Amino acid sequence: MPSLGGTMLGPRAGTVTQNTVEDRADVLVYTSPILKEDVEATGDIRLILYVSTTAPNTDFTAKLVDVHPNGDAYNVSEGILRQGYQASDWPVKIEVNLWPTSIVFLKGHRIRLEVSSSNYPRFDRNPNTGGIIFRETKTVKTIQTVHHGPESPSALILPIIPK
Repeated sequence: MPSLGGTMLGPRAGTVTQNTVEDRADVLVYTSPILKEDVEATGDIRLILYVSTTAPNTDFTAKLVDVHPNGDAYNVSEGILRQGYQASDWPVKIEVNLWPTSIVFLKGHRIRLEVSSSNYPRFDRNPNTGGIIFRETKTVKTIQTVHHGPESPSALILPIIPK
C-alpha cells in the first residue's frame, strides 16, 4: 500500500485523503456506523489482530481514519508491526501500536480502520523472505490472513474520553 500523508518529513507529510488506497485489494477496511454524537479519542491506540501468514517475516500495518459525511477519509494515526512467524494455519495474536492521538470524531462522521501489509515509503518495504531487509534483492509473494470470530477476537482499542 502506498503511503498517503502521515508522520513523514517533507512535502508528502500531513493529513491526506485515503480514499484511493482504500480501494486496493490488499487493504482491509473496517468502518463504524455513522456517529450519533461526538466521540473523543485521546491516548494510545492499539490494534489486536489474529493473523496467519505464509511468510517467515512480514509486516502488518494499521491506520486510523476519520470519515467525513461526504465520504472523504483522512488519516489520523498509523502503526506497524514487523516480526517473524512460523508457517501455520493457526492464527497468532499480535498487537500493532499506532501513534498516540487526540481527536474528536464529530457527529455524522465515521471511524475507519485500514489494515494492510505495507505502508511504503512511510515504512521501508519488507520483502517477506526472513533475510536481512536492507540487503535483500528478491521478494516473496505471501498470503496474509486476518481472522475474526469468538476464538479470534481481533479488535481496535480506542481510548475514548467520556463527556
